[in-house]
Amino acid sequence: MPPRRRLALRILVLDIGGSHVKVALPDRPDEVEVPSGDRLTPRKMLRKLRPVLRGARFDRVSIGYPGIVVRGRIVSEPAHLGRGWAGFDFEAAFHRPTRILNDAAMQALGSYHGGRMLFLGLGTGLGTALVLDGEIEAMELAHLPYKKGRTYEDYVGEAALERLGRKKWQKEVQDVTRLLTAALEPEYVVIGGGNERKLRELPPKSERGDNRNAILGGIRLWDPTAVASKSAVKGSSART
Repeated sequence: MPPRRRLALRILVLDIGGSHVKVALPDRPDEVEVPSGDRLTPRKMLRKLRPVLRGARFDRVSIGYPGIVVRGRIVSEPAHLGRGWAGFDFEAAFHRPTRILNDAAMQALGSYHGGRMLFLGLGTGLGTALVLDGEIEAMELAHLPYKKGRTYEDYVGEAALERLGRKKWQKEVQDVTRLLTAALEPEYVVIGGGNERKLRELPPKSERGDNRNAILGGIRLWDPTAVASKSAVKGSSART
């Protein structure tokens, strides 16, 4: 008797950001967005998700969280959301096995295609992660001292783009990427996070990411063999 074919897991992926939460359901082709903001708590998020998840069928949950996650547990409150995230029991809330990863690390995991990769997420802040031979490590490089008493994030985050203007901001992104590349020696750098599209020219050894890769990263948390869809591949660009 032939062995039974293993059924694919149905994975709900949540990518939590400072302005919205992206929701990817296994039975829907398009992502859904719900508003977030600086008052969003886990309980408020769950209430907003109820109409989106009504009738949805899923076996596992992946969450990309904009803060520090250690061994799958949120250990610090986010900078751009409400409070109550650290220690919140998402498995009990969803009644499903749940895995949590830093949001930059989740997008990095979805962007990865071998070797040693550095991921820089240019969004509200600066997300950083390193992937080496499939093993991912989220890093908090954004808050390290950079220059003039300010951090890396102070020069390449959303507030820096507004403060410096696009031209000077692009130069800072180039400089920060070169410094981190020299220190960490990746084979390639993926620049994602949304604001990457505002870069006219990429730093050396870099390629553009795609925010949709965060969803793929969430799927890879449960299924490491998952590959990018044709649309996601088409949306990304080659290295410079």
